Amino acid sequence: MKRLVLVYILSVGSLAWAQSVPALGSAQSFAVLGASTVTNTGPTIITGDLGVSPGKAVTGFPPGSVTGGAVHAGDASATAAQAAAHTAYAALVAEPCGTNLTGKILGTSPGAVTLSPGVYCFDSSAQLTGTLTLNGNGVYVFKIGSTFTTASNSSVVLANGATAGRVFWQVTSSATLGTKTVFEGSIFANISDTVTTGASVNGRVFALTSAVTLSGNRIRATSK
Repeated sequence: MKRLVLVYILSVGSLAWAQSVPALGSAQSFAVLGASTVTNTGPTIITGDLGVSPGKAVTGFPPGSVTGGAVHAGDASATAAQAAAHTAYAALVAEPCGTNLTGKILGTSPGAVTLSPGVYCFDSSAQLTGTLTLNGNGVYVFKIGSTFTTASNSSVVLANGATAGRVFWQVTSSATLGTKTVFEGSIFANISDTVTTGASVNGRVFALTSAVTLSGNRIRATSK
């Protein structure tokens, strides 16, 4: 009997601390969402909605294109999406840290090359260089205390049931994806996002208080 009680307690504790997918609500259909502006140069292809709020400026479409969605420049849909994005960001911030990777480089440092589902945190900035493999079905949350940058030609690879719709990057400052980065998951940057030439994202690129800057990218919104 005591053994059963102990197993039950451990199970409840495990469930209580398990990471979860934040509710995206009105932001679910958006691939790109800025606060002040969304600017683009080059043949960017957005699959899903593109929006900006409370700003209204969307430039560079064309030559960029939006398929499977629409451009929402300061309209009610963009406003609702920003509100939902802020709620999701707060939920990610509230996730308790499972593994602290401060000082490690994702994709390069031992212990940060292949990761299983969990909540990973950086006390300050984080860097992706090389290939990061997310291995296994589950939710991945990366909590970054400052900026997030990726090196040119770096990548995130999904393996053994991992899906982009269950990968989240909470960035306290701004995110910059390097040239030809191949990225998986949804970025929630508190300030801004810069996606440089040739980088692709299977997920979302959200900026909560400033701009999203694009340059010849492919960004596709994912489901859970």
